[in-house]
Amino acid sequence: MVKQVTVGIAEMKFARQEGVLITYALGSCIGISLYDPMIKLGALVHIMLPEVYGTGTGGSNVFKYADTGLAETFRKIEIMGARKARLIAKIAGGAKMFELQGNSTLGNIGARNIVSVKKILQSEGIRLAGFDVGENYARTMSVDVSTGLVKIRTYGRDEIVM
Repeated sequence: MVKQVTVGIAEMKFARQEGVLITYALGSCIGISLYDPMIKLGALVHIMLPEVYGTGTGGSNVFKYADTGLAETFRKIEIMGARKARLIAKIAGGAKMFELQGNSTLGNIGARNIVSVKKILQSEGIRLAGFDVGENYARTMSVDVSTGLVKIRTYGRDEIVM
């Protein structure tokens, strides 16, 4: 039986050679899969917000934010032997889960998360090989570390394999 590792909200986990990393409830949050096919090292990050906003994390969880969460993920997987030039990224989530009245940016946090994650990946030179983002529904994202295959499941919709 394949070992399954659950990645919670504002968490990052990685595995090498075998196993499945899985995260649930990707609404406005974004799941980011990073995979180095040469060494079969995969990481999955579940971020909530686009950036720390320059105020410092104040002891907060770095994986809550795209900017600090991805930076820490890159640092950790590079220690394990991953190389940015080989990394393949796939993302899911960033939905607009709530319609808010007025000119609130809170209701569009998913779109801001998508922009932030794509910008960070591009600035780091990491290829974005697949994505299932936006819309108005939550997703479950899993990564098979033996193959790099990512699956996105959503209630009432066909499974996406990338």
